[in-house]
Amino acid sequence: MGKSAVITVRVSSELKDRLVALANQTRRTSSFLAAEAIAGFVESESEILASIERARDDVREGRTLSHDDAMARFRSTIEKNGREK
Repeated sequence: MGKSAVITVRVSSELKDRLVALANQTRRTSSFLAAEAIAGFVESESEILASIERARDDVREGRTLSHDDAMARFRSTIEKNGREK
């Protein structure tokens, strides 16, 4: 990890207590756990936004299916795999 920076985040007293308890149980610092949680959230949200942008590109480029066509493909795949009940 590169240089670190300090941020201030307001959370409920209950959440802080839970974080401290978790830190104690895992023998980590609250700061470490909070940084890990924030990093995971940022990564997840970044992936979601990138996915949305790829979908927008698909729409702009005409790489889409109508709902009916998508459902027909879906049903066909299910039938080929013998999983429809």
